[in-house]
Amino acid sequence: MPLDKVKSIIGDIKNGNLKPIYFLMGEEPYYIDGISKYIEENILTEDERGFNQMVLYGRDVSIEDVVSNAKRYPMMAEKQVVIVKEAQDLSRNIENLVDYAKNPQPSTVLVMCYKYKTLDKRKSLAKQIAKTGVLFESKKLYDNQVPDWIKRVLAGKGYTITPKAAQMLVEFLGNDLSKVSNELEKLQLILKPGGQITPQLIEENIGISKDFNNFELQNAIGERDIKKAFAIIQYFAQNPKNNPLVVTVGMLYNFFAKLLKYHALENKKDATKALGVHPFFIKDYQTAARNYSMKNVSAAIAAIREIDMKSKGVGAANLSQGDLLKELLIKILN
Repeated sequence: MPLDKVKSIIGDIKNGNLKPIYFLMGEEPYYIDGISKYIEENILTEDERGFNQMVLYGRDVSIEDVVSNAKRYPMMAEKQVVIVKEAQDLSRNIENLVDYAKNPQPSTVLVMCYKYKTLDKRKSLAKQIAKTGVLFESKKLYDNQVPDWIKRVLAGKGYTITPKAAQMLVEFLGNDLSKVSNELEKLQLILKPGGQITPQLIEENIGISKDFNNFELQNAIGERDIKKAFAIIQYFAQNPKNNPLVVTVGMLYNFFAKLLKYHALENKKDATKALGVHPFFIKDYQTAARNYSMKNVSAAIAAIREIDMKSKGVGAANLSQGDLLKELLIKILN
């Protein structure tokens, strides 16, 4: 889990176990920003930073510039910190950093923020940094991993969240951890220490409807609650910007794909792990499995694919989002 690795890196820094190079790479910028910010704010004192802390940007410098700055000696301090933001702009010549990585300046902490890309771990630079410094890969979480991440982050700060509230945030914000974190921080300002984030709190302060959202639509379809399902898609049709069709279609496809997998499980006790969902939500799949046979599920997936194609203009004469959703519901529920 990336969060555990981040805690380990920051714990080492707190204990004075500094490495000469921190190469932070990967698709998820949240952890890269978090580690680099901690280094920026905690290695040097405020007085030392003026002469001994430098922030460079990959688009403005070369590898040679980075090495030249890293080889400087600190002034009136034990360490200097050199942070290279947007280091991915140096990707074309990044392997040229290998000679410095073999013999880094002991009094320098060099931080490379290499976002949305990774080093080739088979090449010399990655192998060398792993020996002399920290090579950290920040991977994107899958959507189904984010609720647990939210729970762990909040637990570390003394708060809790209901499973439905966590699911609402993921549905609305996806797996962008920076956006999720920002919303969590807003909610923590409202809560008393030790408080719990609920769907009601999210609806009142973030503007996500607790009754008219994709999560509730999924449940209504799973329960074959026709009245509720049509009420939700009517709300979506009236608020298309906040409820894009592509998100709804993607969510329903994932739901029925997991339902198909649930039907195929020999031991339903393995469902939580097999489906990659929180135990709290297994009951939703149990209910849906009673309402949809494997044949029904396969037909629903075919209908979802058809509507997805129509939403992209294939075989449809400019149907509105509301019309496409109604057509989809009729095909699934019938």
